Amino acid sequence: MKTLMLAAVAAVAALTPAEAATSKRVVFESAGQRLVGDLYLPDGYKAGTRLPTVVVTGAWMTVKEQMPARYAAELADRGYAALAFDFRGWGQSEGTERALESPTNKTADIVAAAAYLATRPEVDAARIGGLGICASAGYMAGAVAASPHLKSMALVAPWLHDAAVVDEVYGGREGVTKLIGTGRQAADRFARTGVATTVPAASTTDKTAIMQQAPYYTDRTRGLIPEWENRFNLASWEGWLTFDAVSIAPRIGDKPAAIVHSEAAAIPQGARRFYAGLIGPKRELWLENVGQLDFYDRAEPVTRAADFVARHFAQTLN
Repeated sequence: MKTLMLAAVAAVAALTPAEAATSKRVVFESAGQRLVGDLYLPDGYKAGTRLPTVVVTGAWMTVKEQMPARYAAELADRGYAALAFDFRGWGQSEGTERALESPTNKTADIVAAAAYLATRPEVDAARIGGLGICASAGYMAGAVAASPHLKSMALVAPWLHDAAVVDEVYGGREGVTKLIGTGRQAADRFARTGVATTVPAASTTDKTAIMQQAPYYTDRTRGLIPEWENRFNLASWEGWLTFDAVSIAPRIGDKPAAIVHSEAAAIPQGARRFYAGLIGPKRELWLENVGQLDFYDRAEPVTRAADFVARHFAQTLN
């Protein structure tokens, strides 16, 4: 045991250079549609070297240049290859129904991303992990449960809900039922006309926006970037609200998992239920007084989360 611990410490030390990452544009397919991503590599990467690699996914309604890019670069700075990509219907990727938050599609896209990475010359196909941030934590969990390529998982500020949490957040059964009805109407309209029904994802003034008090998304120095369309497809509601991320935990089996969260961040009760359901090796880090949006781009929580995640993968992708 002592030898194993020393080896893990040495692996972590070897994966913590303080140099900037570089990235290259990549393209792959999921369900016959073209997805666009950026593969981040450690600065000074030498061709022919096969690295442990992490698929990085972000919060709902976001694109690869937001928090996925930040964490992918952080992991590359620590010696990993890391892929941030746009899901179907988002950013630069193809998709007939735009801005659709579909847990089913996004989970399948992560599985496709991992399979694609296994073919890359920069990637050690036996050492691929997944990092899910916020809402994509549930999608990442589903992908890890399904994919033979994903060997280990880490979740940062995970939004992991079940029916009980959905009721708490979205106004009880009456509120949830109303939103699902709205989603069905939007889905029917798209099926008949091909026109998506969208509202702003975030706003400080527009009351129809999904997120009203989320300054990361309304600040041009943070998440309000040109690559982000700031749209939410109302047809998303049924798939999102009926998605049970907590129930996925036991299906991950013996694959190692790590969680970074804070009681001051979003729905910590869901993360605790999920963590309790994990049956394989697991570790957790709870930071004090860190808000959900702070995990996306604030220097101290991002650094602490990235350090913890890098250590987890150093010990489990072997």
